[in-house]
Amino acid sequence: MTRRDFPTLLLYGLGFLLLWEWLRPIEQLTNTSHVETFIIFLLISFALSFLKVKRVWQAVIQILFILAAINRFHYHEPLHHLSWLLSFLGDILNNLGLILSRDWTGLSNQFRTLLLFILLSLMVYLLHYWLLRRQRIFLFFFMTLIYITILDTFTVYDAGAAIVRTAAAGFAVMGILTYFRLMHHDRMIRHSSFLKKWLAPLAAMIALSVLIGIAAPKAAPLWPDPVPYLKTAANKGGDDGGNGGISQIGYGENDDRLGGPFIGNDNPVFQYEGYGKTYWKVETKDVYTGKGWVPAGSTPITFTENDLVPVYSIPDTVETSEETAKVQFFPNYTNAGFLVYPAGIQRISPIQPQREDENIFKIDTTKEKITPDKEISSYTVQFNNPKYKVTDLRKTTAYQSSEMDEDFYNRYTQLPEELPPRIKQLTEEITAGKTNWFDKAKAVEQYFGKAEYIYDQKNVALPGKDDDYVDQFLFETKTGYCDNFSSSMAVMLRTIGIPTRWIKGFTGGDFIQYSEGESVMQLYQVSNNNAHSWVEVYLPGQGWVPFEPTKGFSNGLSIDYSTGQTSSSSQTPATPPAEKPNQQQVDDTEDQEQEASFDWSTVWIQVQLFFADHWLGLALAVIFISLLVMLLYRIRGKWFPYVLMFRYRFKKKDETISAAYISLLGQLERYGLNRKEHQTLRNYADYVDSHFSTREMTKLTNCYERYLYQQHLPEGSWEGTRELWENLIKKTIA
Repeated sequence: MTRRDFPTLLLYGLGFLLLWEWLRPIEQLTNTSHVETFIIFLLISFALSFLKVKRVWQAVIQILFILAAINRFHYHEPLHHLSWLLSFLGDILNNLGLILSRDWTGLSNQFRTLLLFILLSLMVYLLHYWLLRRQRIFLFFFMTLIYITILDTFTVYDAGAAIVRTAAAGFAVMGILTYFRLMHHDRMIRHSSFLKKWLAPLAAMIALSVLIGIAAPKAAPLWPDPVPYLKTAANKGGDDGGNGGISQIGYGENDDRLGGPFIGNDNPVFQYEGYGKTYWKVETKDVYTGKGWVPAGSTPITFTENDLVPVYSIPDTVETSEETAKVQFFPNYTNAGFLVYPAGIQRISPIQPQREDENIFKIDTTKEKITPDKEISSYTVQFNNPKYKVTDLRKTTAYQSSEMDEDFYNRYTQLPEELPPRIKQLTEEITAGKTNWFDKAKAVEQYFGKAEYIYDQKNVALPGKDDDYVDQFLFETKTGYCDNFSSSMAVMLRTIGIPTRWIKGFTGGDFIQYSEGESVMQLYQVSNNNAHSWVEVYLPGQGWVPFEPTKGFSNGLSIDYSTGQTSSSSQTPATPPAEKPNQQQVDDTEDQEQEASFDWSTVWIQVQLFFADHWLGLALAVIFISLLVMLLYRIRGKWFPYVLMFRYRFKKKDETISAAYISLLGQLERYGLNRKEHQTLRNYADYVDSHFSTREMTKLTNCYERYLYQQHLPEGSWEGTRELWENLIKKTIA
């Protein structure tokens, strides 16, 4: 029989707190309201259990409360009217039919509420059983921790305080249950003085642990956030932005939340033949939100393959050379829904023989994103390759309404009101002494070449709720990839009134070979790893001029610095090799790169990729192992005694009898010979001996009691009694 004393009341209170943690996230994460009603139901149920009210009356009180709550939530008729009750009973029958037909989404709200109340009443009963009958709570404590940590990881629920509360309550319960078990096994009377001596150190230890845990400095996470990776693992196309967290690199449309590491993806997207390497645009975005980029709107129009592509063209004042490139998408990206094109594009001509009608294209002129009306696997692009003169680029020194529309200017200098002012202060320091927009843009572009800024794809921060994406990169982390560098340059230039826009697309890819039959045309292959972002600055009379702030990248921009030569705006553009390197050189280079870049982050990325590729097999293995563990647990009576015998067979010390005897008591209880409350060890030994028709348990108990009270046994006592102990263990083998 359970008591109604203070320790039992304390156990019920702590059990209620643990169960409360399961209800706290419901109101935030679901449409469930009136959570306080369910908490009151828990309090009433725990009180009825503590007061040892008869089960029948407990059920009656709980049913009346449930009916009153459902009537209040879902019906307008008074509680004492039978009309709503008849309607509710009909609803229950209807929902039972839905359950049989496995139509889970069709369940009514009334029935869902009833199920939640039933679940809570079952949980109260289980807690009563675990706490006062089995005197075990670790399983429920562990499940509660798993529950709240999963919600914290996969949802918006913040479980920081919940973990602290759960840990404190769980350890307190386990401490009190340990006190109960000591009282039970040693047949000691529960004195209030002994209880105080037990609870005081326990409370002090838990309080001190919580305070140290809260006050101690928190180490940064060793592994990146797994959630975005799990979301992208099923999407092999990838997304290099917008997820917040680990992503697979590649083109993606969502950029409203940038940041976090990504996983490399070398799946080829397209290849092209041209006269040299060039950047390939997909779309532009113009509104910076503080977390990422979104388009200002949508202005879709259509055009045909014979029309000039309606994008911002290169002004006639800029010298250009006409070029052509042939693009071939790989099969997995034929229907990707976008086309790639170089700056200065003029026309698009699909390579589709025997097609009678003209191809129709759609373009969102706000984003300059081109999509075909039908699947296109290959096409030719005609474009003008600009050759800028530095004297022309340096002409613009300030905004003039005669050179630029005011709405256009405001659109491309937009910034959020809460942008930290130190971004503008830094930009003004960098551009101090520069008199024109081009030189200022070059100064900001070159600023990111400083050693303190690091290009990294793994150890990249994800901005918090109160962090600005650019501000965090510029002043705190200084580590990131193209999105960090390009967004920072675009925002910095906007703070000093220079119009910019953010460009998404692909770099020039990898040189494959010279085209057959051509001595000039070269073939390049572009993969998801070449997904990239950069900046375009608008200079009146020159149009949108590309800049490449990302460390280690060059866009090969051609600028005449009045010396009759051309040079790159960033670094010298890489020239394609005359021939592909041999396999040995490739292997040596890869080995050197792997040795140089090995770190735990790389190992973690490889582990993630392994799980992504073998998740089905791993899931089946986990299921198989779980079933095997369950089976072993079910038949533990057949094998666990052998484990105990092996454990104590080679021990020689006489004090081994204490631990061995306690293990025997546990094995006898598993066998079914339960020791009753207030039953002494000698009475229990007689009960065991009568069951097995032996006197071995009594002899072993006498030896154990001598050791328990004298703390000493004649030398060799354990070796003499081990046979008795083993005989009893063998008798329990089911």
